[in-house]
Formats: sequence, C-alpha cells, structure tokens
Amino acid sequence: MPVPWFLLSLALGRSPVVLSLERLVGSQDATHCSPGLSCHLWDSDILCLPGDIVPAPGPVLAPTHLQTELVLRCQKETDCDLCLRVAVHLAVHGHWEEPEDEEKFGGAADSGVEEPRNASLQAQVVLSFQAYPTARCVLLEVQVPAALVQFGQSVGSVVYDCFEAALGSEVRIWSYTQPRYEKELNHTQQLPDCRGLEVRNSIPSCWALPWLNVSADGDNVHLVLNVSEEQHFGLSLYWNQTGPQIITLNHTDLVPCLCIQVWPLEPDSVRTNICPFREDPRAHRNLWQAARLRLLTLQSWLLDAPCWLPAEAALCWRAPGGDPCQPLVPPLSWENVTVDKVLEFPLLKGHPNLCVQVNSSEKLQLQECLWADSLGPLKDDVLLLETRGPQDNRSLCALEPSGCTSLPSKASTRAARLGEYLLQDLQSGQCLQLWDDDLGALWACPMDKYIHKRWALVWLACLLFAAALSLILLLKKDHAKAAARGRAALLLYSADDSGFERLVGALASALCQLPLRVAVDLWSRRELSAQGPVAWFHAQRRQTLQEGGVVVLLFSPGAVALCSEWLQDGVSGPGAHGPHDAFRASLSCVLPDFLQGRAPGSYVGACFDRLLHPDAVPALFRTVPVFTLPSQLPDFLGALQQPRAPRSGRLLERAEQVSRALQPALDSYFHPPGTPAPGRGVGPGAGDGT
Repeated sequence: MPVPWFLLSLALGRSPVVLSLERLVGSQDATHCSPGLSCHLWDSDILCLPGDIVPAPGPVLAPTHLQTELVLRCQKETDCDLCLRVAVHLAVHGHWEEPEDEEKFGGAADSGVEEPRNASLQAQVVLSFQAYPTARCVLLEVQVPAALVQFGQSVGSVVYDCFEAALGSEVRIWSYTQPRYEKELNHTQQLPDCRGLEVRNSIPSCWALPWLNVSADGDNVHLVLNVSEEQHFGLSLYWNQTGPQIITLNHTDLVPCLCIQVWPLEPDSVRTNICPFREDPRAHRNLWQAARLRLLTLQSWLLDAPCWLPAEAALCWRAPGGDPCQPLVPPLSWENVTVDKVLEFPLLKGHPNLCVQVNSSEKLQLQECLWADSLGPLKDDVLLLETRGPQDNRSLCALEPSGCTSLPSKASTRAARLGEYLLQDLQSGQCLQLWDDDLGALWACPMDKYIHKRWALVWLACLLFAAALSLILLLKKDHAKAAARGRAALLLYSADDSGFERLVGALASALCQLPLRVAVDLWSRRELSAQGPVAWFHAQRRQTLQEGGVVVLLFSPGAVALCSEWLQDGVSGPGAHGPHDAFRASLSCVLPDFLQGRAPGSYVGACFDRLLHPDAVPALFRTVPVFTLPSQLPDFLGALQQPRAPRSGRLLERAEQVSRALQPALDSYFHPPGTPAPGRGVGPGAGDGT
C-alpha cells in the first residue's frame, strides 16, 4: 500500500485556539474607565509626536500596564471586523513638592497638580497604534479625584474601544502622557487569522477558509476548495521568500517554504495564508534533494536551494576506492552557510579530491566534489597535513581512511611504507600545496609512480579474454533465444470484405502454430484506433525489421487497385474513409523500401490461388518473391524462415499442417452455400483463377 506523501494533520499543522469574541454594534470609537475616574475621548485623532521626557512637577498619573482584548465591531450580524480593545492601567508616580515657579507649573491640564497635598490629578494619555498599512494616535483625558490619589498605587484603568486591524496582522501599541514624564509603554499584539475565530461566519474575509482542504492520494497532493456556486474566490500557491519565482508544482516541489494563500475576490480583502509543509520531514528531504552547490571561482562557491535553511559547510578529502570523504576539520573549520550567498575557502589551488560537505542539524545533507568537473576524476594522491608549532616545530601526517599517519612511521599502512619517498617528494617540490597559514598547510602528493604495474598487461589480457568469451556465449544465447521465439512476421492486407478478413485471420492463426510471431491489425484494433493507422504500421514495420523479421504483403484485387492508385498519383487520397484505409496507410511505410531497393530479403508477397494471379501484382512489388497459396505453401514457409536457417525436413509437414488449417476458410470464402463467390469480379485479375 503506498504511503501518502503527507497526512492531512501534517499539512494543516496544529489546531489553532478557537476564540469567542464580544460584539460591539456601531462604528464609533468610545472610552470608559474604572469607577471613581472620569475619562473623555477626543473627537479626532492626533499627531503621533511623543516629545522628550520632562521632569514631573509633582505627583502625576502615568501608564503602568497595557492590556488588550479582541472584539468584533459589527454593522450587522454577518458583517463584522476584528477590533482591538486596549485597557491602560494608571498609577500615581512622584511626590508632593512645592513648585519653585508657579508660572512654570501652574497649568492644570499639563501639570496634573491643582493644590499641594489636596488636589485631583488630570492626565492626557496617548495611545499610538501601528499595523501595516495603518497608523493612528488617539488622546484620552483622565481625571482622578483627590480621594483616590495614593502615592505609588494604582488608581484604575481607562479602556479604549477600539482599533480595527487586519486578520493575521501584527499590531504595535505605545502609551504615554502629554507632556511625557516617563518612558512610553509598548506592547505587540499578533492578531489571529480566520482559523482561530469561532465567529468567522460573521467576517466576510473568512468565508473562504472552511472550504479549503488538503488531502493526499499516494504521491499526489490535492488542494480542495469546496466553494458554493454564488461565491468567487482566488487561490494562490507561492514561495514564502522575496524575489520572483517560477513554480512547476508536483509532489517533489513540496518544500518547507511553500505556502497557500486564499482570499475573496473583493476590494481590499484579507488574504489567509497557510504554510502547511514548514515542519514536514519529507518536505525537508525534498528541499535537500533540490539543493545544489555551485563553484564560481577557485575559492568562491554558493549553495542554491528553494528555501532558506540553517547549515554549515567544511572541506573534506575523498580518496579513490569508495572510502568516505574525510572532513579537514581541523585544521580548517566549519563555516555557516547562507543560501544564495557567495562563500569562500582559503585555498591556494584546487584539487579533484577536495569536496564540500554541508551539514544541517548535525547530519550530512549534501556533498559535492566541486573541482572534479574542471580538474578531472579523483586522483590516487596522498594528502599531507603539516602542523606548525612554536619555535619552528613542524610535524607531518598522511591522511588515510584509518586516520592521519605520522611521517616517518613504522606502521603497516601504505603511507607509512612510502613515508620516506613522500617526504622526499615534498622537499623536492613535487607535491601541490593546497592551503597555507600560520598554523599549518595541506599538500597533495602523487602516488602513481609508486604503484606496481608489473602484471598490468597480464591482467588486461585476462580481462579481454573473459570479455570475448562472455560475448560469444551471449551471442549464442541470443541466437538460441531468437530461434526459440521464432521469426517476427508482419501481415499487411486490404480488407476487401468481411469474408476476406476471415480468410486473413485463418492464415495468421495457422502461421502462429509455427515458430513465427505474427502481427496483424485484426488482433490490434484497440492500438490501431488509439495510434492511427500510419503510426501503428510504421511502429510495427520498424520493430519487425529491426528484429530481422519479414513483412508479408497479402495481395487481393482491392490491394492491387490501391497499389496502382498509389503508383499513379504518388500520394494517398486525402480524407479516405473506405475499408482500405488501413492498407492505404501501410503503403506510405513500405513503398519507400521498394523504391529504394531495400525490400529484397525483408519482404515477401502472397496471394490466394483462385482470387488473384501473381501477374496482376504491380511490377514494383514483384521485385520480391510472390507466392500463391496454398499451392506454393512450402516455398512460402521457407521464405518466412530465418535467412540463414537450414531447410528443415519438416517443412512439407508444416506446409500440410497450414494447408489443413486454411482449407475450411478457403471453402467458406469461395463456395458459400446459395450465394455467388465473394470477391470475384473485383479489381484487376479477378476471376483468373485457374
């Protein structure tokens, strides 16, 4: 049973929290406050200019906390918008102090002080909202009676109804007083989209979401939008990243950054976004399968991928023989990778054995030998790691699958046995330096001259002998297999009438009893109808001739007439719809072989004794043998055998067998009870059946 590409639960993600919201009727903003406080909302918005912080002249009211609540503002039952209610909690800050300058602090509305130690407090509280593409500021006037003024204590809150914002948007809120005595409060509110609203049927822009469904059928993904007939909606699949993209969507294109967007086709409608594949492990697997490393210069390269992904890369050394690529960390280090950003490795030279490994979440995801395309296949070189220490101390080791072997060494590894020669090559400059800095260097030393080639020619001769022997056995096997299967034979005829078609079918069935594989359009009507006559005959002829088979042209009065028409006009009559259409189509495939002299050896002709004389066949087609049936059945069957097949003593026996199978159909065709013989008097040569 095939595993679905993704399950519905994975596609839609976690179930969002469902909210039940209070409804507000009307479009006017309003304000109300805690018992004992008085508040007033200015009629119009103000400019959002916080100004600088100034010293407080004494006790003042200051915002201490912002609290938000989602509500619905409705014009009618099914026409609502999402709205954000904000409560500003206030407290008394500062202490009583006699002002030094009455003129400076005398303004009641600005200072918030009426009389020392026995006065109500007033404040102008500003609420600033920003939610792309909207920004606005409102002013709330609040007054606290003297009885509620307690230093450092909360005096209550003032509530503003309400700020309209788009579904799924982020709203940033600031609150401060005018004048501003303290740093403004700020709060960020992420509004839910339609998936989190219990009353989404009341919000027109949410009507599309309940009809969106994602399902799977094997490897195929179905996005089902069950929209009612009276609704019109748009559907968009997009990459969740910047820049234009061209998308050809199939199941391998599902990657973490692929998102779905649905919206009503109405002015200023809100678009609902779903990114269902963000955490799907199979989408991450597709992402890495699509990622590619690209070499730009000797030192620079970049990572191409459809989405952003966290990754790090390092160089590794890959030796021939299928051993794992060994990371060169240390002396090199892992580097963070950014998609489509050029990165560099501090290399002096490139080498085909140098590869780049890309890891993500501590797992190897991608490995490519970038320099192999320009520098050729892997080389049998040894990588030497040079480590430099204080006081010019230097050590060398050779990187091998078992680790880094110190040089010189008495170990039994290949590099240890050749260590003295490798050091000599390094000192004589025969090694290629790939990297160098204060801590060390990397050298690639060739090993070709140390490989013993004494038995190379012997091994080559053995391999050639084995290959020749295998080829001979394979040819014998194919020959025996072809003989067992029988030679392919394509039977072409003109469907003069239904009786002649039954006669052709009897001949084809009789030939199938021999070691022949017969193809005839009577048995392939479905393919003939699907492909068309010309395409079907062309494909059958090509396959038959490629397999060394033979094409049998079965001539009848109708076939002779069509051949003559072709030879006179040179083209098939357009728009033909008669019973000879199939044979007419086959002529366009076989005539070029006769005209260019390719027919002998691949074609034979045949006709029935009492239906057509061989001399009636056009001269062009008599360049191949034309046999009369059943009188010349042995020669006809001999021509259908493989070209180099020996004449079997059973040929007469097989001819007799075919003749017996064919005789009932011949009797039925030429001697139907109570009716004249069908086919007589049709076309040239009719009735010349002595």
